[in-house]
Amino acid sequence: MDGGALYNPRTVEEVFRDFKGRRAAMIKALTTEVEDFFQQCDPEKENLCLYGFPTEQWEVNLPAEEVPPELPEPALGINFARDGMQEKDWLSLVAVHSDAWLLAVAFYFGARFGFDKADRKRLFNMINELPTIFEVVTGTVKKQVKEKSSNSNHGSNRSKSNSKRGSEPHPRYTKAVQSKDEDEEGLEDDDEDEHGETLCGACGENYASDEFWICCDICEKWFHGKCVKITPARAEHIKQYKCPSCTNKRARP
Repeated sequence: MDGGALYNPRTVEEVFRDFKGRRAAMIKALTTEVEDFFQQCDPEKENLCLYGFPTEQWEVNLPAEEVPPELPEPALGINFARDGMQEKDWLSLVAVHSDAWLLAVAFYFGARFGFDKADRKRLFNMINELPTIFEVVTGTVKKQVKEKSSNSNHGSNRSKSNSKRGSEPHPRYTKAVQSKDEDEEGLEDDDEDEHGETLCGACGENYASDEFWICCDICEKWFHGKCVKITPARAEHIKQYKCPSCTNKRARP
């Protein structure tokens, strides 16, 4: 499978853009589109791999036939362990291997196009600013941020009446900031400080105060409203929100 068929990134910025596209695709496969991914990973089929493409599309397919392949290949046979493990453990295992593959592809491009020591260091630092797929899938980063936020805001008297759990760092859903001419700029700054490291469970991007977010009442992960197709108006009428992944888990026989 040639995941680099569209183009060959040659600069640090292009390789990082390629990395982000592939990473976003694999995060979708393991979170918001996990039901489809689960079904495609049939243990009765041959060795299958999870591919992420720069276009943010993913695919479960057989490995490349040519030897050596055009790009490093992802973990082989991810489908065989699907029914022999707890689903969350299996997804975590696929996530770890996906992280390793993304690094392999990025530094393959770096070697191919002669990145020097400074370029390789800059590329790694850019990649390292993003949470790993494993951290997004397991919610590891969210838990760390939650603990940090709880400690740093212990004395805060800000209302959390919208939250069903007292330990939540912010309400079950957060609306986009209101007009700048309202006297709320201080609250917006606090909001950024409090939630700035929270990550979307679908795309893995950071919290921003000008975006609508909603929290799953089952797994407690936070999502951009646009990533899970929930609007502020719709959220007002939801008593208990379940993200696509938790909804699919309940629906699966």
